[in-house]
Amino acid sequence: MLKMKTACEKCERSLEQTDLAYICSFECTFCESCTQAMSNVCPNCSGELVKRPARVRKVADVAAEQMRRKVGKLFGR
Repeated sequence: MLKMKTACEKCERSLEQTDLAYICSFECTFCESCTQAMSNVCPNCSGELVKRPARVRKVADVAAEQMRRKVGKLFGR
């Protein structure tokens, strides 16, 4: 599961789960203005920074739904 960090690693600006943020493959997280200033390159790993997907549902809700599906498959529901 993707770790949704709550602050830009460069300027420490607060980032909500629905805010536009950028991540690299190691999940380093940056706000849009810092990402642009760094030319979309992570200063930690030199990897590409891409838009972080938005999380629109709560983790617990998704986990519960996944569990219901697994149980349903096990018992033929």
